[in-house]
Amino acid sequence: MKSIYKAVLGVSAAAVVMAGTLAPVMVTAWGDSDNGRPSYTLDQINHGDLGDTITFNSISNGKIGDEKNFVGAKVAGATVSTWNANTINVKDGETYTIRLFVHNNSPKGEEAIAKGVKATFSLPTTVAKSQTIIGYIDSSNAAPTRYWDEVTLNANEDFYLEYVDGSAMYNNNIGDFKLPNEVVTSGALVGYTSMNGEIPGCYEYSGVVTINVKVHTSVAAKVSKQVRIKGTKTWSESVNAKVGDEVEYQIEYVNLLSQTVNDVMIRDVLPTNVEYVNDSTYLYNANYQSGVKLADNTLTTSGINIGSYSAKGNAYVRFTGKVVDKSLACGSNQLVNWASATVNKSVYKDDASVMVSKDDETCKDKPVDPTPTPDNPGTPTEIVSTGAGTIVTGAIGAGAVVTTLGYYIASRKKLN
Repeated sequence: MKSIYKAVLGVSAAAVVMAGTLAPVMVTAWGDSDNGRPSYTLDQINHGDLGDTITFNSISNGKIGDEKNFVGAKVAGATVSTWNANTINVKDGETYTIRLFVHNNSPKGEEAIAKGVKATFSLPTTVAKSQTIIGYIDSSNAAPTRYWDEVTLNANEDFYLEYVDGSAMYNNNIGDFKLPNEVVTSGALVGYTSMNGEIPGCYEYSGVVTINVKVHTSVAAKVSKQVRIKGTKTWSESVNAKVGDEVEYQIEYVNLLSQTVNDVMIRDVLPTNVEYVNDSTYLYNANYQSGVKLADNTLTTSGINIGSYSAKGNAYVRFTGKVVDKSLACGSNQLVNWASATVNKSVYKDDASVMVSKDDETCKDKPVDPTPTPDNPGTPTEIVSTGAGTIVTGAIGAGAVVTTLGYYIASRKKLN
């Protein structure tokens, strides 16, 4: 097949659980499993210097410049075509798109198909002024079989990165392909006509993986709130319900500090038209992986003390609420529910919503407003913990004091 190296590359700025990382690999900027692959110019590739070898991202004067710098970043949605290949300064609350360029350098097209091609991002899970994201490409029949590069995000204050759930995309000449969230944990297969791990050689078959990450500063903790209809399995930030339905809420707390924190307080502020169901609060952490029922019902009043957590330790609190009609408006109602964690006198919050429509006899002579309105928002899955520390007396019951059980990884198993 004749060489068809032409600049054919599209980039989709895809629309960020804290995520796990790959097994530790010592890296400095770019690297590979052969401890330093050679570089080739386009002329050398076109004159056959690569031979029958399948290799990735080794062209020194390619479409993105030096392909060994294949991981880059820019502000999400930015129209500029230039990616920051080494470092980028970031701001609190802003979302950034991270790019990983995938190019089988063989000029032999479909006669040199790379197999088992997988892309993975390793995201840092700590709080710091500088965060380095590492991108990996793996292929079972390429030489080398693994490639990596990195981009560093810098700020003037400590921050952590949140992967935007569902943001992973792969873009090539065929179009845009949605990738699973595993791209930031165990990796995701990419391809050409489908995401089957097979990519022929040449630029026309190359592509770009993108994910979005959001920057958060001033953080000692991360709080995430989700909801689902009782009896269902899928958690989300909002559900549709009707009066009389019971809904389950889930609050996740993660310690983002490098040291242990004590006496973490969790409190939930229910909207007017959702009532707490007594004796429905459960705590899940490294000591109670199957959950433990809490002895009191103070989660939605004064709050509960869920104990001490070491670095990266986390916990889930679940409880049930019932949708009632105390002051529902005719039309759509958005019942916003706030959760908060108090750590070292600082408060961290997140919310979830229940959408309820009212169109009964009492609404017949009243105009129905189709626009949902917040209903008294108030002010206030996966255990990856290094272990909860002490669960203080009173949080679960008199005398219920336990100590840390050590690391609980279990492949970052999600709670159902």
